[in-house]
Amino acid sequence: MTRKERIDLITAEEVRVEKPWGYELRWAITDKYLGKVLHINRGEALSLQYHNRKDESILVLTGTMVLDLEDDAGVLGHHRLGPGDSRRIYPGRRHRMTATADCDVLEVSTPDLDDVVRLEDRYGRC
Repeated sequence: MTRKERIDLITAEEVRVEKPWGYELRWAITDKYLGKVLHINRGEALSLQYHNRKDESILVLTGTMVLDLEDDAGVLGHHRLGPGDSRRIYPGRRHRMTATADCDVLEVSTPDLDDVVRLEDRYGRC
């Protein structure tokens, strides 16, 4: 399935939010969950961040990325992910996504849109 075909599957109620690293398409927003597709431009990165309540799972649809993700011992590991790779990001765990190629990532999470604590950000949003 091409990227355009995947995007065409998103309903008319989608919300596109421009970000300094690309954009996100919010395709499902309910009181119980939030569904997004994150498009991360090659070489760009999200903040090193954590969430107090937000519990999220990601699935790489296209492209490649490095996911920095804190483990049980508090160590930030670096994981190379490609199409079909997925991870769960628990509340309180530091994490950051960096695209090594243009990347589309499906994210499903609790609907805590404002629950983000930025620790480092190359775009000055801390």
